[in-house]
Amino acid sequence: MSESTRHWYLVYCKPKSEYIARDNLTRQGYQVYLPLLSGYKKRARKLFQTVEPLFSRYLFIQLDTEADNWSPIRSTLGVANIVRFGSTPATVPPGIVAELKARENNQDSHRFIDLVNLRKGDEVRINAGAMAGYTGQFLQQNSQDRVIVLLNIMEQQSRVSLPVDAIGSIH
Repeated sequence: MSESTRHWYLVYCKPKSEYIARDNLTRQGYQVYLPLLSGYKKRARKLFQTVEPLFSRYLFIQLDTEADNWSPIRSTLGVANIVRFGSTPATVPPGIVAELKARENNQDSHRFIDLVNLRKGDEVRINAGAMAGYTGQFLQQNSQDRVIVLLNIMEQQSRVSLPVDAIGSIH
């Protein structure tokens, strides 16, 4: 099996079936990659940590054009089809999956804050919004979904109210 005949392709999944498709394809011996994005969602006025597919209804599958049997893929539970351009399966450009994996492993924004264990003065990183990239000190949680962070901006300390999902841990 030559490495030059192995390419990544896109699998189009049935609605909300990315995990099912991934698990079933993996059980059949296929190499599959489902990039995930972690974040927060608000339900019933409370924030919940979530992990969802980065690309809704899509996952990547690595196949050998000469050796792999493609026929079971379409009938796999959770799979709708392989993405095609005409009758030819669409090849994912080289390096895309490697780049996604590299970003997934290096993103500090995937470290979540446990507000129960967060103490006044703890250092936090802002991951979203206009202040993204800044670090500051946690002061307090002022509502169910907002916190107050002390930032050093232009050599002045400023209190900033931010959504809970905009901050992440430093460590």
